This record gives sequence, structure tokens and C-alpha cells, in this order.
Amino acid sequence: MMQVPPQSVYDKLQELDSGDIAASAAYRQLAQEVLADDGISLNWREAIAERLNQANQLLGIQTVGGKDDSY
Repeated sequence: MMQVPPQSVYDKLQELDSGDIAASAAYRQLAQEVLADDGISLNWREAIAERLNQANQLLGIQTVGGKDDSY
């Protein structure tokens, strides 16, 4: 597992919608690693989880595109 400071992971999650699919996937993976690491403070893990959740919700909205054909 790559050791990246939680602040960096938190900041990178703001860039998920940058259009670079590979970078977005890497940032999501880093976030998952932080969430699984109980050596990182609960406050950081909660903040990262919240930001990741927001990004996932935005992705869902963008993917569906406001159409009525969502699942």
C-alpha cells in the first residue's frame, strides 16, 4: 500500500471530475486505502469518506444525465 498523507488524498478527491479516468480511479483507490487504514485518525477517514460519497453521488447524477431511464 502506498503511503500518502490523508490531506493529499482528501485534496485529490476534489479532482475526480477532471476528466482523466485513470487519475480518478487512482484517487478513488487511494481513498479506499485510507478508509481501510485504522492507523489514520477517524476524523480524516470520515472526511475522506464524505468527500468520496459526494463525488460518487455527483458521478451518478452525471452518468444518468437527468434522464428518466435510470435504474
